[in-house]
Amino acid sequence: MSVSAVFLLDLKGKVLICRNYKGDVDMAEIDHFLPLLMQEEEDGLLSPVLLHGSVHFLWIKHSNLYLVATTNKNSNASLVYAFLYKLVEVFTEYFKELEEESIQDNFVVVYELLDELMDFGFPQTTDSKILQEYITQEGTKLEVAKSKVPTTVTNAVSWRSEGIKYKKNEVFIDVIESINVLVNANGSVMSSDIVGSIKLKTMLSGMPELRLGLNDRVLFALTGRDKGKTVTMEDVKFHQCVRLSRFDSDRTISFIPPDGESELMSYRINTHVKPLIWIESVIEKFSHSRVEIMVKAKGQFKKQSVANNVEVRIPVPSDADSPKFKASTGHAKYVPEKNLVVWTIKSFPGGKEFLMRAHFGLPSVENDELEGRPPITVNFEIPYFTVSGIQVRYMKIIEKSGYQALPWVRYITQSGDYQLRTNS
Repeated sequence: MSVSAVFLLDLKGKVLICRNYKGDVDMAEIDHFLPLLMQEEEDGLLSPVLLHGSVHFLWIKHSNLYLVATTNKNSNASLVYAFLYKLVEVFTEYFKELEEESIQDNFVVVYELLDELMDFGFPQTTDSKILQEYITQEGTKLEVAKSKVPTTVTNAVSWRSEGIKYKKNEVFIDVIESINVLVNANGSVMSSDIVGSIKLKTMLSGMPELRLGLNDRVLFALTGRDKGKTVTMEDVKFHQCVRLSRFDSDRTISFIPPDGESELMSYRINTHVKPLIWIESVIEKFSHSRVEIMVKAKGQFKKQSVANNVEVRIPVPSDADSPKFKASTGHAKYVPEKNLVVWTIKSFPGGKEFLMRAHFGLPSVENDELEGRPPITVNFEIPYFTVSGIQVRYMKIIEKSGYQALPWVRYITQSGDYQLRTNS
């Protein structure tokens, strides 16, 4: 990967803090970053990699900061970006919010973290739980006895400390699936897929070995079993704790888990998804003086399931005023700064159908034809339900002391990028 230096800048391009790892790129080169960025923005050619002479700037923007890595080598760009996003994750876990103020308030800790996260341009310890063992925010007292680096950093299992003890040993497994759907104005599904994540909250003593079994189609084919519903996962990404060689050979997900909360794996299922909440809308304009909107929402999932905190976001003309609403359930409100009507339904059972009508006044002079109409978007969450049919078949917990532990599994389906275009 080989990064020369990492900089955190404010939005005016001023360096808040930096760390020079290799010394092979002049630190003054960063002065060219913002002018290059602004020039590319003006030309409409904005790129994630900017070049000045032989120096490459690889950058991301987060809140009111730019995080920039410099290199003059042919580095692996995807690894550099993975590192920059990891920086954001670690700083956010330390300071809750990563922004200019939190950098200035925690200058010493930020510099220490930059020192530990990378060594001579190569990523080192990037697990925030382990870093928090020896880089603390108190840091005002210097106690030599406590300055020893935890053995975890040099262990094969660098993501988990030794000697962890719990009175009650438990593992909570959350299978969370987000549905991405784009429906065109004629009601046809243009694109759809499912992005899934398996998250763990591990409260286990010692150094347990866990084995997770899913209804994975490839596994069932390997073992000659083809009973019941199986799923084909693509773009599978694992936490570093998973033994990849074991997964490649026999599809076993075997690992020593990090303590506390972690994302074990993510996946994508490329499949045709029927929209779980179907929206129909009719938008009528009357002689440039008023507009009436009728929206019908139908739950197209099984009746025993319930969608929570459903939000239907309906775009309205930017010059609309005097809103009036009537909804068969929930409540609707006008959000003028976003040119939206937001219809909120706290509890939406499967198979049910609800109606909302909105009435707006319009000024006599209007230019709505020039505006174009953004799609209706929907947000929701359905607990105890997965649209793909993925299942945790078993979770085995093996620990040398032989204790019994309880695994708890929860399934949640939620909206991802969920858009329905309208005719009007």
